[in-house]
Order: sequence, then C-alpha cells, then structure tokens
Amino acid sequence: MNTEKIKTRAEVAVEDTWDLSVLFPSDDDWRTAFEKIPALGDSLAAYRGRLSDSADILLSFLKASDAADLSLEAIAQYASRKSDEDTANAKYADMRGKVQSAFAEYGSKLSFVSPELLAIPDERLDGFYEACPALSEYRRYLDTLRRRRAHILSDAEERILAASAELASAPENIYSMLQNADLRFPDVTDGDGVAHPLTAGSYITLMHSPDRVLRENTFRSFYAVFDAVKNTCAAALDAQVRALMFKARLRNYPDTLTASLDRTEVPIEVYKNLIETVRGHMDAMHRYLAVRQKKMGLDTLHMYDIYTPIVSESDRCISFAEAKETVLEALAPLGEDYLSILRGGFQSRWIDVYENVGKRGGAYSSGARPHPYVLLNHKDTLDGEFTLAHEMGHALHSYLSAKHQPYVNSDYVIFVAEVASTCNEVLLMKHLLSKTTDKKERAYLINYFLEQFRTTLYRQTMFAEFEWEINRRAEAGESLTAELLSEIYYDLNRIYYGEHMEIDREIALEWSRVSHFYYNFYVFQYATGFSAAVALAQRILSEGAPAVSDYLAFLSSGSAADPITLLQRAGVDMTAPTPIVSALSLFDELITEFDTLLS
Repeated sequence: MNTEKIKTRAEVAVEDTWDLSVLFPSDDDWRTAFEKIPALGDSLAAYRGRLSDSADILLSFLKASDAADLSLEAIAQYASRKSDEDTANAKYADMRGKVQSAFAEYGSKLSFVSPELLAIPDERLDGFYEACPALSEYRRYLDTLRRRRAHILSDAEERILAASAELASAPENIYSMLQNADLRFPDVTDGDGVAHPLTAGSYITLMHSPDRVLRENTFRSFYAVFDAVKNTCAAALDAQVRALMFKARLRNYPDTLTASLDRTEVPIEVYKNLIETVRGHMDAMHRYLAVRQKKMGLDTLHMYDIYTPIVSESDRCISFAEAKETVLEALAPLGEDYLSILRGGFQSRWIDVYENVGKRGGAYSSGARPHPYVLLNHKDTLDGEFTLAHEMGHALHSYLSAKHQPYVNSDYVIFVAEVASTCNEVLLMKHLLSKTTDKKERAYLINYFLEQFRTTLYRQTMFAEFEWEINRRAEAGESLTAELLSEIYYDLNRIYYGEHMEIDREIALEWSRVSHFYYNFYVFQYATGFSAAVALAQRILSEGAPAVSDYLAFLSSGSAADPITLLQRAGVDMTAPTPIVSALSLFDELITEFDTLLS
C-alpha cells in the first residue's frame, strides 16, 4: 500500500500534467478572451427580430453562434481545468465563478433565439432549406428544437430562465467546494499500526486493501467526516432537486425525470425498464455476495469487505506506462486509425495523471478542441488501468465526433456517453482474460469483472432508483433532510445487497459523497451504457471488420441522430430489455466459473 505523501501541484512532473497552453498560452491571454464575451453576446443579439427574414440571415446567425460557442468553450475549459488542478486555489476558483456569471449574462442576451426559431412557420422553413442548401447542416438542430415547442417559453421568460442559470448551478458548486477543497480526513491505521493518508481520492484504493483492519478503519473514518457535514450535504442536494423542479415546471413538464430524458430524446420507458429488469435479476447479485462471503472465509460480510479482490494478485503494481501499453494492446481490435489517435493523446499531454493536494477527485474526460482533456487520480492498480481505458474511451468518442461532425452536431448526448468508455473496459477485460492460462490469475480477473457488474450495472441502477425516488419525494412536497435521504438510501442497500450482507449504518450516508447526483439523472446511463457496451464488444470480437465499422461510425456520429437510433445502427436496441438481460446472464455465468475456479 502506498503511504507516500501526496504532492502539491508544484511538485508534479510537467509530463504528468495536461497541456492547457493549446487553449491559452497564459492566464493573461485567457483574460483577454474572457473580456470579449459581452461583445460576442452583443453581436449575436443584433440578430434579434430578424431570424425569420431570410434563409441567408438565419444561416449567418447560426454560423456566428457556432463561432462564438467555440470561443466560449475554450474560455470555460481553461478556467475549469485550472480550477480542478487545485480546487483550493482562489485565483482559479474566481476565474471559474466569473465564467459562470458571464455565461449567464451571455445566455440572457440570446433568450430571443428559441422563441424566434419556433415562430418560423414550417412551410417558410422548408422554403429556407430549398433556397439555401447550406442551411440543411442545421436541420437536425432545428428539428430537435421545434419538437420541444411546447416547452419553450416566451422571449421574456427565456431571458429570466437564462439569468437564473448561475443560481441553478450553486448547489453543485457549493457541494464541490465542500467535498474537494474543505473536507479533511484523518489518517487511518492498518493491522500493523501503520498510518495511511485518507483522502477522497485514496478512499477506494484503501478499500481494496487485503488488510481488513485498514478497510474498516477507512470506512468508518471516511463516513464519520461526512456525518459531521450531512446536513450541509442534504441542503445542497435538496437545493439541486428544487432547481430541477423549478425548471421542469416552468417548461411545462410533469416531472424532473421527464424533463431530463426529453432533453436527450430518451423514452422514459428506458429508465423504468432498467430498474425493473435489474430488480428482476437480484438473485444473481445475492448469489455473488454469498460466493464472496464464502471465498473470503467471513462469518459476516460487511460493506467494507466488498471492494477488496478475493485472490492475492490484488496487490500487483501496474505502472502508468504499463497501463498505457496494455490498453493499446487491448483496443487493437478497433483498428490502427483508432490506436494512432490514442497514442497521440498519450504523447500530447491530454491527461492530468496523478493526485495532488487540492486536485478534484475522481476521473473524467472533458470534450474540447483541439482535443479532449482527461483528469485522472491514477493509482498503480488494475482499477487505475481500467479507469485509463474508460476515460480514453470518452476522449476518443469526443475527438471523433468533433472531427467528423459539424459543430452543431458534434456533442453526443449523455445517454450514449458511457457506451464508448465501457466498451473499452470490456475489451480490456477480454484481452486480459485471453492472455492468462493461470487459474488463479483468471479467477482474479473474473473477480474484477464481477465487480464491474456489481458497481456499474447493479450499483448505478440503485443510484438511479435513489435519484428518482428523492425527486418524487420532493415533487410530493417533502423536504430532503439528511434523515430522509439516509433512510431511503439505507433501505435500497438492503434490497440490492440482500441477506448475505451486514448493511453497516454508515453506508446510509454514501449519498453524501456521490457527486453524480448533481448531474441531473446521469447515473442510470452507466448501467444502460454498460449493457450496450457488453453487446458491442462481443460483436466487435466475434464479427470483426463489419462490427468495427459500425462502431466507429457510431463514435463519429455525435448527435447526428437521436441516441436510440445511433445505438441501433451500431447493433444494440436499448428500448428492449434484451441487452440488459444478456449482460446479467453473463454475470451469472461468470459467478459460476469464479466459484468453480476457487473451489
């Protein structure tokens, strides 16, 4: 277990950090661009009242809007990435805050756009397409907007809603600063009395330890800190849900879930189908936990026992350099074009690799131009290797969509966001399993794969059910207090983990550390994405070139069609339970093999 002191940002090697100079060479250059934001808004506001005048004027506005958005994207990326490098750095926190304020003002100047676009009669817009074929580049955008006509407000109302955007982001900002900048955790000791630094970034690594004393001390110390701030966390999450309710009601949606899914053109039945299908296969989850308890030789399985691998290979050190090479080998079935982009990302400092004091926890990929940026808090573990594969899946999805789609269609919606990342993980697992002939190593890898099913397909579905329930409770008039949130969360853990687990009371507070609950019904897509990814990876490995061609076309499609259609073209139908049932059947088969290997 690594007990080294966590470095400050200044102590991190430059080659292990991302290169933001391609966005702006310096803070001064960023500031110069930032100061132009009001003028960008004013130049676009000059089109007010003119969007229906002619096809040429409409096209001119849309092109100018794209150019402005590109500038704004770079400004926001630089400030956000700088702030994430050290969340306690007041200078960059201030820059990030100024961006939010400036964007809110910018958005208010463009409040006229949606109402004016909606007011263009269908026959007039059809005439515009005939008169100006170049306008067809925006047909998908315009059709999507006009489909949501019932939820677009008047110019004045849209201006008010745009001005409130900064207030709506406050709950997430407050929570992020609390978790990443203000919370401090005590060191925790292992069975030999050796102290280990505990942070939000090191928590899961410590929970993987084979030392049960260290795991229990980590678990109880970690949640003791969150217990001390649970009311603050509850107030932030309650405010987040209230903001979603405010926006949904204002836009004439019956509830927050419908509003969220309509934005990405996902039928609400997909969300319900996920929960119902996983609920219907809870026996496999409970069987896995029974096998885990037996193989670990425990009388009682606690919540702090479920992350550690069962076999001894769990302590194998995998350096970042080795992780990169293995990921390249595993993704070879996707072809040399894909691999060349991936190598370029490794070599051109797309990635901020290691944890440092104050750095934002977790991992993410942020789509940007000229390339995406990936934040890691890398540990030399198998989990670190899989996280690299996962985030670079996101990165190449963003890169390929930006390369092959016009700007207006280049951003993919969140429903498909987790497909590419998880497909990379499945390909990596298949590669690792194909390389080993040792029964014990195979058992270790299968154990890791089983944990992906538990944490992604089951746990993220539990998160989705929690998120839906707290929104329903708030919409029914209840206040989301710490006590209510903990009660709901604890009860769901009892259902999902079953009788083979001791559901320690501390786990009731896990909701307070999950930042994704501020992402507006995001988490269910990890589970649907995992199911789709398993199906796509199996097709890629079994069918070869045709499947790869379909998959790369999907990665290059951005939002050129609705997400359900894009996945269907790639070979997966997420409107049916089939992909989820298929993935859960594989989970069940792996449990049997795992049990047999260790018998």
